[in-house]
Amino acid sequence: MRIIVDAQEHRPIYRQVADEIKTLIARGELQEGASLPPVRQLAADLGVNLNTVATAYRELQGEGLIAIRHGSGAMVASRRTEVTSRDEMRKALRAVLTQMVLAGMPRSEIAVLVSGELRGLTQGAK
Repeated sequence: MRIIVDAQEHRPIYRQVADEIKTLIARGELQEGASLPPVRQLAADLGVNLNTVATAYRELQGEGLIAIRHGSGAMVASRRTEVTSRDEMRKALRAVLTQMVLAGMPRSEIAVLVSGELRGLTQGAK
């Protein structure tokens, strides 16, 4: 499992970890039933505090994407989130698209970028 975090990024590290795991699930690289590394191991691999990884795992558990069993570790429970509504997703997408427009990106470049990201996420997905 390959996760990259960037201390210079505006998102908190726990959010980056959770988002990276979500991406791996969405791509199908982490299937339902797949075990996640123990919190201590992933924290050591990433060079972050174990509470950071624990927070990411709890957030993913709250969204229904992973199940945490004390003593057995964490595993992928589902490829579908239970928390986010379509309206919330639309608002988040609009916010990102707004940032792109305000940054001066041409519409065609935005469309290519969005299309490429979607393709990357759905390539391995069933």
